[in-house]
Amino acid sequence: MTAGPGLRLGLTGGIGSGKSTVAQLLATYGAQVLDADAMSRASTAAGGSAIPDIRRVFGDGFVAADGSLDRDQMRARVFSDPAAKQALEAIVHPCVQQAMARALSQSTARCVVFDVPLLVESLHWRQRVDAVLVVDCDPDTQIQRVMARNGWTREAVQAVITQQATRPQRLAAADAVVFNGAGNTLLQLEQNVRVLAASFGL
Repeated sequence: MTAGPGLRLGLTGGIGSGKSTVAQLLATYGAQVLDADAMSRASTAAGGSAIPDIRRVFGDGFVAADGSLDRDQMRARVFSDPAAKQALEAIVHPCVQQAMARALSQSTARCVVFDVPLLVESLHWRQRVDAVLVVDCDPDTQIQRVMARNGWTREAVQAVITQQATRPQRLAAADAVVFNGAGNTLLQLEQNVRVLAASFGL
């Protein structure tokens, strides 16, 4: 990817860490947020760029009647089959990369935030950003938040956490950290992001 003169900031954090909230706060300071999850969902929606290859690799049973990815069925498959997870990523990730590149080529923002949940796990991302911002959270708080938000069981949330980078791995990759764990209020998070945004020239 190439970009204009703006700062390229990689934003990441484990599920339930509050990463999306931090991204929204950074946007209020003028950053352009490129959301990898949103681009991934678009690629697997009805008519999305990933659907033909998903149908070819996994079969019609993984495409819903409306032409979108059957997310529940695919989630169950990839959790139980690492090879299926790799096959799905090999289809979806290039679609996300292409969407990111298109958006970046058109950007004139002073700061472009790449909101990427698996930034630490994906080696190529570190070379594509100027700095990595990690939203840090203790695992038990992550689990409680996702259970309340998504209605998942503790075991389901733990399964996702297990597939992500560990907390120490994320912190080791960070150039800056925003803590958003137990007891942290939205006001405190807003204050921390305001200081951080100023340090990035926003």
